[in-house]
Amino acid sequence: MKDDRRALVLAGGGITGIAWELGMIAGLAELGVDLSGADLVIGTSAGSVAGAQLRSGTPIERLYAGQLEAAEGELSATLPKASLLRWALLGLAPGNEEKARQRIGRAALAKKTVPESDRREVIESRLTDRSWPRRPFKVTAVDASSGEFVVFDNESGVPLVDAVGASCAVPMVWPPVTIRGRRYIDGGVRSSVNADLAQGYGRVVVLAPFTASLRRSGRVGPQLERLGPHVHTAVVTPDANTRRAMGSNALDPAFRSDAAKAGRSQARLVRDTVAVAWGEPPH
Repeated sequence: MKDDRRALVLAGGGITGIAWELGMIAGLAELGVDLSGADLVIGTSAGSVAGAQLRSGTPIERLYAGQLEAAEGELSATLPKASLLRWALLGLAPGNEEKARQRIGRAALAKKTVPESDRREVIESRLTDRSWPRRPFKVTAVDASSGEFVVFDNESGVPLVDAVGASCAVPMVWPPVTIRGRRYIDGGVRSSVNADLAQGYGRVVVLAPFTASLRRSGRVGPQLERLGPHVHTAVVTPDANTRRAMGSNALDPAFRSDAAKAGRSQARLVRDTVAVAWGEPPH
């Protein structure tokens, strides 16, 4: 029997990534493709925030409008090129993937950042509902000490705010998040997408502000291939106009509104591609 269950994968991409994803979802909904009805939502980093908001049941137009408001309460940050280079070197050093993530995690633990409590307040302010949704929602993170890849859901016994905070804890920018005595960092350390978690679903749509990965296993193409040959998939990434609107710093809240508007506008260009993968008729 053909499996037509649908999974929505929301990838990492900073503050502007959250805005773009919600703008895209709002634009597609306006055009008759409702991604909020997904049987499963998978969120990594920025995608964990967008996914939590979408799964909260808050109308998408209200979520979109929120992205157009002044980004009060957000902490602006940058990811210096030196940190990116260090991340790359740690990730590509000899050893398996878990060891590579462990090296990045240890660097994150050693880095002085803002207090963990300050960052938690920011995550709380982003969530329209701080309880786990009833419908399936998976949030990715990485154990900073062991490098283990972890998936949180409503059966994990972990508060949603902490799960999302862990998924958004960009190494060497934001503090690792403490959960049951362990500390966790961004799920994007494993992959910015993590689309392979949609195993068993027949229709998969990926919204990905970024898709780059140092290792092939972290790239969206190979991950979707592992789902099987009969899965209907669509991957949407920012086009040139959207990339300009999102600016050069994904962690800068000043670009949030423009990113949301760009996502909504771009939805017109990808509507039919997404509709076919989602099992909806094209125009």
